[in-house]
Amino acid sequence: MTYRENYLKTVRFEHPDHIPVNFSINESIYYAYEADDIAELLESHPIIAGKHVIRQDLLGRNREQKPYRKRFFDEFGVEWEEIQPGIRGTVIRHPLENFAKIRDYTFPALPQFDVESGKAAVQSAREQGHLTCAGLPHGHTFLRLTDLCGYGNVLMGMADEDEDLELLMHRLEEYNCAFTDYWGKLGYDMISYPEDLGMQVGPMISPALFQKYIKPMYQRMMKPARDSGAIVHMHSDGDIRVLADDLLDGGVDILNLQDLVNGIDWIRERYAGKTCIDLDIDRQKVTVFGTPAEVDALIREEVEKLSSPAGGLMLVYGWYAGTPLENVRALMDALEKYMFYWA
Repeated sequence: MTYRENYLKTVRFEHPDHIPVNFSINESIYYAYEADDIAELLESHPIIAGKHVIRQDLLGRNREQKPYRKRFFDEFGVEWEEIQPGIRGTVIRHPLENFAKIRDYTFPALPQFDVESGKAAVQSAREQGHLTCAGLPHGHTFLRLTDLCGYGNVLMGMADEDEDLELLMHRLEEYNCAFTDYWGKLGYDMISYPEDLGMQVGPMISPALFQKYIKPMYQRMMKPARDSGAIVHMHSDGDIRVLADDLLDGGVDILNLQDLVNGIDWIRERYAGKTCIDLDIDRQKVTVFGTPAEVDALIREEVEKLSSPAGGLMLVYGWYAGTPLENVRALMDALEKYMFYWA
């Protein structure tokens, strides 16, 4: 069974060979650990990592963190500041903080969309056994609004039904839909919509405002994917329990959410066996402050409670600086072991 076949069977509850695992690496680790230690961990776990994930350009760097501060403007005119490589910084200037500027604001130029060549490229990738995916950038809608205008301004503008803010939302939706409409014509297996909506406790936007403004935008942006038969993948960090049903109602097939902040048992009660869960493994508690045995137990608990022989569970972990190497090893061992739990 190819990676693509196994993935699709997992989403559709059609008895995959194993639980798909995505082990990703953040650039920050190359400044926090010895390069040889990183290489050894990756190469000793060939199933989920191997040599192919090692970035040779980073392995040669000095592990000591040098003074780092970077300011830049993104393509939307938002000014950012980063103080650690690999870690997304903070916005230091919102270009549309004054809503009066919205009517004169111009979105970045759209690329030239070539449907025929796009279809051919997607078809070629599928014939080679690849899972074909497209997706909006992280923070494409609600977070884009907060980047442009400021978080508090957006919430107050929604509450006030500000006409300029509503105009901006309409234009942003049109901008995003230019991409999703195009992708819907190409025959992709999956189209993703990543956007963090949760805080440590509760969402960043009330359910009422989400249902009034953001959910309809999501549904319209997801419609080309649904109409084309593509899988709709939604990612959100944080506590999204009060928004999750609305997300699924918008047409989401795979819900990528965090484990402990939402609760393993809550996820099991609401969605296990019904919706495919792409589970984001803890990076705050057990894997950072627990023992290797506790790390192993966490992965086993998640697999036992959220998966079945029919499928419906994927596991994703992002390795960031600050996690003890012995816990990273325990996590990688556990992933390579429990991904075959039902084999």
